[in-house]
Amino acid sequence: MYKCLIIDDEELARALLESYVKKLDFLELKGSFENPLEAMWLIKSESIDVIFLDIQMPDLKGTDFAKLIPATTKVIFTTAYSEYAIQGFELNALDYLLKPITFERFLTAVNKLKTDTSVATISEFITVKSGYDLHKIKLTDINYIESDSEYVVFHLNNRKIMSYQTLKSLQKSLPEALFIRVHRSYIVNKLQVTGLKGRGLLLSEVNIPVSDSYFDTVKNTLF
Repeated sequence: MYKCLIIDDEELARALLESYVKKLDFLELKGSFENPLEAMWLIKSESIDVIFLDIQMPDLKGTDFAKLIPATTKVIFTTAYSEYAIQGFELNALDYLLKPITFERFLTAVNKLKTDTSVATISEFITVKSGYDLHKIKLTDINYIESDSEYVVFHLNNRKIMSYQTLKSLQKSLPEALFIRVHRSYIVNKLQVTGLKGRGLLLSEVNIPVSDSYFDTVKNTLF
């Protein structure tokens, strides 16, 4: 989960970005501000992963404000003026969004958080108890997880591991940036998804059913 802020002096622009953030389960909106100075207290008191920052604002330009925030906080600039793009990238911005911003372009920008090594990363492994054994599993090796009565089955690249626990309890320990619940019986690795066919989620040759209650969230998050 990446904690984010929105800073833009235009109310409609803030509302649009807020609606986009709410569509993605790996983003958590910690605040939305008209004035960048109003956001400074939150940035100092809490670790923020990314700020959606308008460049052209009356009191303080976004490019100037970006120089005041911690180096660990990434910036995605938003503006109606394309001439600011070069300046934005000179400040090591994660991306630059030109208004009006479409959801597809927004999604491309925020997906860079997952591959940007300067952003605090999620734990790479999970420890799973199977019988009397403990398995240290690399998260990216998990294709999907299936519920089987009182057990869950981890489907890896070349093996399966069964563990005595519920899918609901397991979901709480998995990073939302990487995994998504698609059915009462399935959690899938987002990175393994290759397509959507009808009500089935494709993971290479495997077809995972998507239930009606999860379908809209799955479609908006992954496609």
